[in-house]
Amino acid sequence: MAGKPVRPVNAIDQTRRMLSLVTYLRERPGARVEDVARAFGISEDELVSDLDVLPMCGTSFRGGDLLDIDTDGERIWWHNPDDVAEPLRLAADEATALLVAARAVSTLPGLRESDRQALLRATAKVEAAAGEAAGASSRLSVTFESEGGVFADVDRAISERRRLWIRYYSPARDEVTEREIDPIRLVSVGHTYVEAWCRRSEARRTFRLDRVAEIRILDEPSAPPEVELRDLSEGLVQPAAEDPEVVVEVGPGGRWVAEYYPHDSADELADGGLRITLRTPDPTSLRRLALRLGRDGRIVSPAALADSARQAAREALAAYDGVEVQGEHGAHRAHDGQ
Repeated sequence: MAGKPVRPVNAIDQTRRMLSLVTYLRERPGARVEDVARAFGISEDELVSDLDVLPMCGTSFRGGDLLDIDTDGERIWWHNPDDVAEPLRLAADEATALLVAARAVSTLPGLRESDRQALLRATAKVEAAAGEAAGASSRLSVTFESEGGVFADVDRAISERRRLWIRYYSPARDEVTEREIDPIRLVSVGHTYVEAWCRRSEARRTFRLDRVAEIRILDEPSAPPEVELRDLSEGLVQPAAEDPEVVVEVGPGGRWVAEYYPHDSADELADGGLRITLRTPDPTSLRRLALRLGRDGRIVSPAALADSARQAAREALAAYDGVEVQGEHGAHRAHDGQ
């Protein structure tokens, strides 16, 4: 039934399935949704999720023919299979990007050996076809962030539906915490993340893999509550309506905040700055933004957060100047070397 949340998916398995789906649909124009889902052993919701991604794929990195695939809920239609089937011609930069990416993926610890060998064979064919254009790719390499098998452990936990224990560094709080999480999926939006149900906070959280200091796969089964997977096309940070509201005023030099932070409104100020209203599940994380802005911005509300940001600024100055810091909770003296 449409509308139900899809089950957690292994990213590698999904990629393999979608590649097979392209061939399957080309040979079966107007295929019924229920028949295709049954053939691939997945739910109709999972199939529709795949179909939402396929139209973003095509034959060129810069505007070639995309897969014109859609569905009316009962049947699946591919409107341009012949156009997409034309021989692929790669420019030098496209060939380089493709070869570098393929070699990087082949090193992923979660990749099945049969898939790794298939990818290496395909890479060799592309390299031969690209000729001199492939030369630059041999001088480039990509190293994935998740050292020490973090990616592999997360991918395995998702496949086997097992819980994870992690030690995780949070830069917003500058602390390392221990958590048990039920992984839902791996996502890549600039960095690689695992979206999971956190048993410590009893809420859905997203963890960046390169901030995982230690990880263990537990014997307990992973059992996250049924949650609707978020559409990440608009970015990873998507504040919810129930998140606390924060108002920030920035000068002309701080207008970039409106470009980088999702916000509800950004009203012009007389001095050329902006009054920005935004929502965040963790308002205290914005103290770091206030310190970065310096004279170019300030937190207006809530009052407690504004006071906290001012106190953080005083303490930062004290660390440099050796001055006495007077805050709401009393005074203390910065280190003076005595």
